[in-house]
Amino acid sequence: MEVIIIGAGLAGSEAALQLAKRNIKVKLYEMRPVKTTGAHTGEDCAEFVCSNSLGSYDKTNASGLLKHEMELLGGELIKIAYDCKVPAGNALAIDRKLFSEKVTKTIEDNPNITLIREEITEIPDKNTIIASGPLTSDKFAESIKTFTESEHLHFFDAIAPIVEKDSIDFDKAFYASRYDKGEASYINCPMNKEQYEKFYNILINAPKIELKEFEKNAKFFESCLPIEVLAARGVDTLRFGPMKPVGLIDKRTGEENYAVVQLRQDNSAKTLYNLVGFQTNLKWGAQKELLQSIPGLEKANIVRYGVMHRNTFINSPKILKPTLQTIKRENLFFAGQITGTEGYTESIATGLLAGINMAKYLIGEKLLDLPQETMLGALTHYISNPEHEKFQPINSNWGILPPVDLPKKERKNKKLKAELMAERSLNAIKSAYS
Repeated sequence: MEVIIIGAGLAGSEAALQLAKRNIKVKLYEMRPVKTTGAHTGEDCAEFVCSNSLGSYDKTNASGLLKHEMELLGGELIKIAYDCKVPAGNALAIDRKLFSEKVTKTIEDNPNITLIREEITEIPDKNTIIASGPLTSDKFAESIKTFTESEHLHFFDAIAPIVEKDSIDFDKAFYASRYDKGEASYINCPMNKEQYEKFYNILINAPKIELKEFEKNAKFFESCLPIEVLAARGVDTLRFGPMKPVGLIDKRTGEENYAVVQLRQDNSAKTLYNLVGFQTNLKWGAQKELLQSIPGLEKANIVRYGVMHRNTFINSPKILKPTLQTIKRENLFFAGQITGTEGYTESIATGLLAGINMAKYLIGEKLLDLPQETMLGALTHYISNPEHEKFQPINSNWGILPPVDLPKKERKNKKLKAELMAERSLNAIKSAYS
């Protein structure tokens, strides 16, 4: 038995490792470095492109619950992620370079996996998992389009800038995590009202990189909006979004500031920090002016500027079953962001499920169709729901899970609701995957 996996990103790498540990041979195709994407910076497997955070690991957070589910399902990349963890309060942030290197070595050392550096341009007529990601090459995208008999949908993804820690002025910046949860691992640059208004005026008047003609009809994904798009919604939008000061007290002054820019550790050496929520498509000169208007970043050395790129995903409701198997062909599965599951954690999780189900398909077992009470099950049922009229990417969130029954007096208790949903989900995973 042999499986072809196209794409050695997060989903493809996880799927390959799931099949390999079940003694199934895998040919894992990755087009980098033969063909680049314009967003990736290296050639290692499972590269984190936009951010280095997988989000919260608290099971009462939707993304955190998904991580707990993956652990119960035997996820491989989640183990490596914890091995490469860097301080980020309640979030699972990683040294992205170390993570990719470890995943690549794990794959290269596995006797059941052959990593092939080559672009695939046609869907193979064999057991196949397509995990080519949102940056699928144009030629392969055309092959997928022909197979699915439907147009691709597009949306934009944006990348935040990264600065050197040694260039940050700590006479102004301070360490803290919101509400003092976990370790004080974020660098915070506080602003008063006057400083914020100056920053805002620079931002809304800054020149942007012109979109190419083929990109102009693409849409932004709500949870990854460029900061300039958020700012255009109103002067205070950022103060209630990525720059909200709530729960961030500078212990030197004891005051809550008007706005705060947070920076999150990007590597284990603690030399690089990325600006949280600062995805942007501003021209690089404008980015430099904007960042250096932030108190504490006046002399910041920017090692990577923010960029934007178009992402591609299939019309999953017309193409996939909740098992991630295609309706049209039993031995073809899709996984990762190309399915319309947005986010790093979600990509790994769908790769995990596709790998498990491809193995089950090959040995003639019933495929794993996770209950909708689970976060992963809710995600896969959501993206495969044929009733969608205008399908758009989605990440893990409580709204896609069935509600839990609460006494009337507790119905507004969000923490209790999350705890009960999490308990129900993890019990359902154990029952479905025992």
